[in-house]
Amino acid sequence: MSIRETFNKPPLRRTPGFGHPILRASAFRPDGGNPQRGVSLVELLVFIVVIGIAVAGLLTVYSASARSSADPVVRKQVQAIAESLLEEVLAKPFTYCDPDDPGSETAASAADCATPETIGPEAGESRYAATLPFDNVNDYHGFAMNGITDVAGEVVAGLDAYSATVSVASAGVFNGIPAGETLLVTVTVSGPGNHNVSLSGYRTRHAPNL
Repeated sequence: MSIRETFNKPPLRRTPGFGHPILRASAFRPDGGNPQRGVSLVELLVFIVVIGIAVAGLLTVYSASARSSADPVVRKQVQAIAESLLEEVLAKPFTYCDPDDPGSETAASAADCATPETIGPEAGESRYAATLPFDNVNDYHGFAMNGITDVAGEVVAGLDAYSATVSVASAGVFNGIPAGETLLVTVTVSGPGNHNVSLSGYRTRHAPNL
């Protein structure tokens, strides 16, 4: 072969695997030529369901917290009402006779009274009456009010959703004092949200021999 034939010979064709590799567009893809995979419809639906459940749980907790945010206020108010009413009851006299009876300050027993005291109010007496109000501890037995009122019968603003009851009973022998000479007073107050509180106190009889 002559020198001219050698230079005039067509160049060899390069094929993959020989010589320099043939540059392909896939060589420039960051994933090495594999097309990037998207999110399927099923995966999207599962994601939405999971997020929905999580949000629903958070909203439930938030709702419960919002509903109970006023609970401390209600509990304090129920406690304050019970304490106030119990103090009112215990501040009344406890004598053998009705306080209107002339012998109420000197009677040594119920036999010395024209109007002896018994558990429960006397006829015509009321917490709100101007002429015949409750004037003895045991007059409050069975007393109840729906909506808290003062001694004049006026509803206290903001306390119309509360209720209270009073129970008065003989405490029996108490701290060395004979049976029948001490009363157990129990005040129960209810407020919104089924909040209840009961407070109890003892009242000994006032009489010359005690």
